[in-house]
Amino acid sequence: MPDARPPLTAPALRRALIAGARRVIAGRDRLNRINVFPVADGDTGNNLAHTLGSLLNGALSRRSRHIGELLQRVGEDAVDGARGNSGAILAQFLYGVAEYARAQPALDAAALAGAVRHGAGQARAALAHPVEGTILSVINAFADALDEAARAGADGGDPRAGFAVALEHARSALARTPQQLALLQRAGVVDAGARGFVDLLEGIAEFVDGGPRALRMRGAHGAANDACAGPLAAAVPAVHDAVDPQRRWCCECLLTGDAMDRAALAAALEALDADSVVLAGGAARLRVHAHVGAPQRLFDACAAHGEVDGMKADDMLQQQRSVERNQRVAVVTDSAADLPDELAERHALQVVPVRVSIDGRDYLDKTALSTAEFYRRMAVSADLPRTSQPPAGDFRRCFDFLLGHRAQVLYVGLSRAVSGTLQAGEQAASRSDPQRVRVFDSVNAAGGQALLAWRAAELAEAGWDAAAIVAELERLRPATRTWAMARDITHAVRGGRIPAWAGALVRWTGLTPVAAMRGDGRLGVRTGLFARAGAAQAFARYVARQLPAGQRWRAIVGHCDAVGDGERLLAELRRRLALSEAWLVETGPALGAHAGRGALLVSLQPAPAQED
Repeated sequence: MPDARPPLTAPALRRALIAGARRVIAGRDRLNRINVFPVADGDTGNNLAHTLGSLLNGALSRRSRHIGELLQRVGEDAVDGARGNSGAILAQFLYGVAEYARAQPALDAAALAGAVRHGAGQARAALAHPVEGTILSVINAFADALDEAARAGADGGDPRAGFAVALEHARSALARTPQQLALLQRAGVVDAGARGFVDLLEGIAEFVDGGPRALRMRGAHGAANDACAGPLAAAVPAVHDAVDPQRRWCCECLLTGDAMDRAALAAALEALDADSVVLAGGAARLRVHAHVGAPQRLFDACAAHGEVDGMKADDMLQQQRSVERNQRVAVVTDSAADLPDELAERHALQVVPVRVSIDGRDYLDKTALSTAEFYRRMAVSADLPRTSQPPAGDFRRCFDFLLGHRAQVLYVGLSRAVSGTLQAGEQAASRSDPQRVRVFDSVNAAGGQALLAWRAAELAEAGWDAAAIVAELERLRPATRTWAMARDITHAVRGGRIPAWAGALVRWTGLTPVAAMRGDGRLGVRTGLFARAGAAQAFARYVARQLPAGQRWRAIVGHCDAVGDGERLLAELRRRLALSEAWLVETGPALGAHAGRGALLVSLQPAPAQED
């Protein structure tokens, strides 16, 4: 009978998980390239890296008294930091392992097998419609092999020997995934989430074999299962073959509450016709992941069961259009830019949404809350709507995704002088890859910011690198001009941007204030127009007088719930200026929350030479 070996302790498991997490993070680009299921959006590696990164920065960054405490911290951090379909499944697996082992000071072979089996069951239960040939199949194969090794008892209770055998079973299960899922077989790849799970196990195995040396490895080498991917590892199917346009939004949020009913929430999401639904966590804290057609409907359904936090909604069609393009630089902007939808689609511009708060609820600007709906709610709300910058994590998720497919990323942001949005982008760039991510201050907003982002995207398509694009944007920036005319300054007065006495003066005199973006990136009042009935036409005449003769222009005209006035303004500008291309858009909350309903905006930029 073999000698009994010591059980697995918290310090050893902590170091092993660190090695495993680092291995997955090091190989995330490979995982992105083979990501074809459930949709080929090329971000599985980033999602798993983010999920495991939350453990490295949380539970694994400090010591625990015993293994139950460590695993409980790991499970909670995984749920809080989970991202994407595979990340949410992995989080639920870790949460289930913790649920089983939370009272254990250490783990012998039987306890480890029981914990992994429980975690595998929890991961499967987290999905509304489990699919074989995915990470679930590999987790299950790993759990089955651990069970068998523990029952055989040949290892004398040592969990390490059983782990080595179970890893081989997981590798075999990974190699079988193309046989189980036709989409993988057509692409010639294994499942990306399943491969990520095997990478995690292989990193743990490296620590078991190599001890502390594994913690110093940064994973420049390939994973041992690289051969499973074959020469077609980069052959991701065309976007439109994989993404359902009716469920183009990959949405997530963190839901907290008291004794939340998972079954009721799952039924509510099923009623929305949501796909790829994963509910990871427990009765007090749930990470919700789903693919839907209308993000806000999902967030509203979640809000009926608890408090919604950490909302995100990624347009998978837009992501894949960006991936499909053969260019070095990807261009990003934020939703303060009044970018016409057609231009965003045409140039695969990625847009990070700012946050909008109305009546105590937070929304994702232009994604979960349309601009038209914003003005409808603004009209009946007793409270002043507010906007806030996106978290740096939103920018980093976008940058990391694009860096997996592009050499460089350029973010064209809202003026630093009026918001912390640009600083959030800079913070994300410094943590992502400061050598490959450039941040450009538009010193503008609304249509002016959109014009600069539009031009940047065109130059990226023409093959320019980021430095050359920035140089051209710096030339264009002082020539890109924005004016705003406020028909109702009540919101600006309530928000403190215009003093109360000015509001009374405007009402008494009948003046319609006109403001312009200044060189410091702030909006300042320039003049007033005595023209209530024909204000739109008078505004156009004023703008035309500020411009040099003989120049052709690109124009973006914005309106705040005043489409008729916007059309009249644009028509008058066409009569007075040489416009090579012009767009009418509904101005978003970034300015609309302060300018108020009825406001009009004009942004102009010299047209490129080829349009003259």
